[in-house]
Amino acid sequence: MTAPLLQVKDLKVHFPVRTGGVVIGRYQALRAVDGVSFDLAPGETLGIVGESGCGKTTLGRAVLQLLPVTSGAVTWLGQEMTGLGAAAVKAAREHMQIVFQDPLASLDPRMTAGDIIAEPLRNYHPELSRAEVTRRVGELMEQVGLLPAMVNRYPHEFSGGQCQRIGIARAMILKPKLVICDEPVSALDVSVRAQVVNLLKDLQKTFGLAMLFISHDLAVVRHISDRVLVLYLGKAMELATRESLYQAPRHPYTRALMSAVPIPDPVKERAKPRIILAGDLPSPLDPPSGCVFRTRCPKATAVCAAKEPVRETSAHGHDVWCHHWRE
Repeated sequence: MTAPLLQVKDLKVHFPVRTGGVVIGRYQALRAVDGVSFDLAPGETLGIVGESGCGKTTLGRAVLQLLPVTSGAVTWLGQEMTGLGAAAVKAAREHMQIVFQDPLASLDPRMTAGDIIAEPLRNYHPELSRAEVTRRVGELMEQVGLLPAMVNRYPHEFSGGQCQRIGIARAMILKPKLVICDEPVSALDVSVRAQVVNLLKDLQKTFGLAMLFISHDLAVVRHISDRVLVLYLGKAMELATRESLYQAPRHPYTRALMSAVPIPDPVKERAKPRIILAGDLPSPLDPPSGCVFRTRCPKATAVCAAKEPVRETSAHGHDVWCHHWRE
């Protein structure tokens, strides 16, 4: 069995927030990520889904050590990342890259496309000649669907889709083992989304990399992911293979998410049952006791308020955190 590339165990990211006023206020923990565990195999894509405010982006950035980890462990290639010094973290990041949500905002407007893509090479491999850097940048621009002649253009001269291709090229220039895609297509037109998703899949095959793919779009996640992790209020609700999760979701929250996915057939779309969740997402400053989903769950009972559900695994490796998932 292949050893995991990445292991995340009981990861917590809490932010201190002042409440009650400036003078007599006190600090309270905002639980952005609250005990999430998963592993990632080489070449695998793990989709991470959930409502806004569920901790998806925070989880991805904590894996890269871009945010301070409150507790838990992030193990990369067998090495514990939490607690490492700045030099060791920088060395590990050569093989861990990120593609951001906003294509234009993630690019320096004062740098040309060529300089943006080449920057990681210059940081990690200063021994390379200018000609070699230029050659690699040109090759990668062609791979991501950009003309090498665009190398001297600035970000404002590109479309949103082209800017995202520049961001992808910047992430791929070091040939990483892991790329975290933080909603990489949410800011793009529908016609461009499929192109970028297919580009990511092609690059994954070419470089043999693993991906954490964060998205609201469950249709996109189904297309690109091997397994899917469902988050709610910083906690894992369900973790399963793509086929198992989409064909037979166990958790009530996952079922509600799946009911919102549009079906291309208009007859089936009108006939499918819809699950409308009551209320709003609770505050991560004061999450519900027991199961954090209980305040909106149609199956909630007294045990849901009294006891936090533990991870249970079905015979097919389908993990779910719910007291009533067998019903």
